Amino acid sequence: MHNFTPWSALGGGVLIGVAALVLLLGKGRIAGYSGIIAGFLFSGGQRWRALFLAGTIMGAGLATYGLQLHITKLEITPSLLLAGLLVGVGSRLANGCTSGHGICGIGRFSIRSIIATLAFMFSGMVIVALIH
Repeated sequence: MHNFTPWSALGGGVLIGVAALVLLLGKGRIAGYSGIIAGFLFSGGQRWRALFLAGTIMGAGLATYGLQLHITKLEITPSLLLAGLLVGVGSRLANGCTSGHGICGIGRFSIRSIIATLAFMFSGMVIVALIH
């Protein structure tokens, strides 16, 4: 992960977009991870959700080992756990997460998703400015 190029970012973005499109066309569902996870955990865990989540995990593992990526091990701290919890709560309050609004919603020209994505980005910039 040391040799970032615009091509790797473009390739990753295209793959995410294709995955979202395949789910939309094949299943008629939006690829918003918070909704998929919530549905899996609290709505009987429909099979397509389990397969989508398993595919995400396996794809990341295959990419890491297949491309021999060197991933830095992250130390789990209470602040990281709290941050993850707050992201989950925030995505439920916003009726979607960054993937649902930012990738799928903007792709459908949803005004609500455009506003939500701008709010996510602005909030992130403010927090980074306050912390650093």
